[in-house]
Amino acid sequence: MKEIIKITIGLTLTCMIAAFIMGGVFAITAKAKKHNAYLNFQETMFSMLGYEKDQTPTDLELLSVYRYIITTDQGQSIGYVVPLKQGYAFIMIDLQGRFIAQHQLDLDQVRVREEQDRAAVIDKALNHPLKIIYADRFIVARQNGQRSAYLLPGKTPGFKTFIHFMVSMSPDYKIAALEIIEHQEDPGLGAEITEKYFKHQFIGKQIEQIRSLKVIKEPLPDEYRVYLNNLTPENQTAKYVGEDIYAISGATISSVAVANGVQNAMKKFAYRLKVLNAVIATQKIVVGF
Repeated sequence: MKEIIKITIGLTLTCMIAAFIMGGVFAITAKAKKHNAYLNFQETMFSMLGYEKDQTPTDLELLSVYRYIITTDQGQSIGYVVPLKQGYAFIMIDLQGRFIAQHQLDLDQVRVREEQDRAAVIDKALNHPLKIIYADRFIVARQNGQRSAYLLPGKTPGFKTFIHFMVSMSPDYKIAALEIIEHQEDPGLGAEITEKYFKHQFIGKQIEQIRSLKVIKEPLPDEYRVYLNNLTPENQTAKYVGEDIYAISGATISSVAVANGVQNAMKKFAYRLKVLNAVIATQKIVVGF
């Protein structure tokens, strides 16, 4: 009996030690994986701004603004986690675009990237129970103290699952780049949303054109395809900017999904940023972007 007890205790201790080691390894691996994902995402953003890896300007800043939906017994409002010149703040705005409150947040550039950390700090700063749900974010690129571009991650229902994308826009909302981040569309069909000849159709289009953008099922002209596949900032011309989006042959659903996603994301972003900028200006909030 004593031997059995010894064996049982030994096995229990061994399992506990193994679990502790595995838990530690998992925590370290998960942290490293998350950090690598952030670096890959950052590299994608640099690429969409026209910079090669390790060749980004020293004065280039990428500043994220996080949007939240706030629900109370009185209704809903919007909250933004914004970078200030020093630190971060949570700006609350009602659905009519009127300023409600501003709360200082105890966050830094690393912790602000973690959704759980942001939520905990927001709850502590508000100091009263509210239902707060993270909605989305946008990224402001700054150079020489000025906004040089906006980066807008988004997702849209595709043929199978959600298509995740990102749009790079100039300060006057002209598309500079479109990248498909993740998708599960069919190879040889919808998966061609990642091809240059499709993505580059959006480049150069202003928000006024995006609002009325259509997807057409006509064959993509050969001359236009060659232009799209070789498009660079240096050889871009206004000749094709007014064109609608030519659908991928046999993958109209995927083509429409991307077009609708870009269209909806840009329209909503332009309105929300206008409201946020107005509140920042009237309240004289010294933001970092």
